[in-house]
Amino acid sequence: MERFLRVNRIRQHDSYKEYLYLNEEAEKEREFCRHDMAHFLDVARIAQILNLKEGQQVEEELIYASALLHDIGRHMQYADGTPHEKASAMLAPSILKDCGFHEEEITAIIGAIESHRRKESAEVPGLAGLLYRADKQSRACFACKAEAKCDWKADKKNTYITW
Repeated sequence: MERFLRVNRIRQHDSYKEYLYLNEEAEKEREFCRHDMAHFLDVARIAQILNLKEGQQVEEELIYASALLHDIGRHMQYADGTPHEKASAMLAPSILKDCGFHEEEITAIIGAIESHRRKESAEVPGLAGLLYRADKQSRACFACKAEAKCDWKADKKNTYITW
């Protein structure tokens, strides 16, 4: 069986490609961090590093699926103010089902997506905590040309290479 078969199905899913396009269009003029495939893969890889370092044994395919889907609803936040974690959690289940994920897996992935902006998720073991921490650690603030204008608090900015 092909490695990451279901993750690659997500990437090839028509709805997923449409949401990526809508995010790209919504962020065309954005000078700060974008919510695109590069960000999604950074989050996935950092989450997997954390998973291995911490010995959490979360299935790698679930980590990648969560990372690929955690911000797919960002365009809705720009369009109508829907918090993107809620929008993403609403859009992701049908993609996951179409790509062969089981109900228990879908529930875990959606839970991680819904909580990826809640500070209390930082200390939660498992998929939700990994996604939260990887998302926050994925930004290369130290190399961003717009860092001085960014409204992230200074203590949240990643000012050193750590991954």
